[in-house]
Amino acid sequence: MCTGRGCLATLHHVPSLFRRKPADLVDESVTSVTTDEASAAARPRGYTPSKKELGQVTPKRPVAGRRLSAPSRPLTKEEAREQRRAARAEAATEFRREGGPRDRGPEKLLARNVVDSRRTVGTWFFGGALIVLVGSNQAMPPIVRLISNVLWGALALGVVVDSVLISRKINKLMRERFPKSDQKLGSLYLYAIMRSITFRRMRAPAPQVNIGDKI
Repeated sequence: MCTGRGCLATLHHVPSLFRRKPADLVDESVTSVTTDEASAAARPRGYTPSKKELGQVTPKRPVAGRRLSAPSRPLTKEEAREQRRAARAEAATEFRREGGPRDRGPEKLLARNVVDSRRTVGTWFFGGALIVLVGSNQAMPPIVRLISNVLWGALALGVVVDSVLISRKINKLMRERFPKSDQKLGSLYLYAIMRSITFRRMRAPAPQVNIGDKI
């Protein structure tokens, strides 16, 4: 045990930790408050932070929903007319190739192939009707009018006979290939007959078989 001045010097070098107050130790253990935390503490109780403060980004509207900008230069009359003409030509080509809603279905395709695979009297019907119309004029000689009337009767009879043969052929093939089909045969016969009296080059959809092909 030391006494006197030596002990006083030893006590003077004792770490200052033992001489600190408890309040100083508590102050060192508390972390410093940041600026954001201080501002948050200063806000009122009912304050709602914005998306920007929370770090959320508001998504942009999709471009697809926006209206397209108008063309920089309006079309002239000639350009608009040419555009409409091109659109009509494209629609006509598509109709000629694929037909319309009434031409869809395997039964309609069968009826078209039956008609397109044979020569029909109906293709001469409109041409003969024009000749009959001119020849039956009262200004024509009696012999010409007689021939015109005979020609008209022959064309009408030929169309009837041809229509019966086409209908029988379609009926036979429908029973063989589509026995469970709900397609009405009456409407199918009429569809085939109307096609048979149309010029081959004007039929739509375009024929897919040649004359004389076996169906």
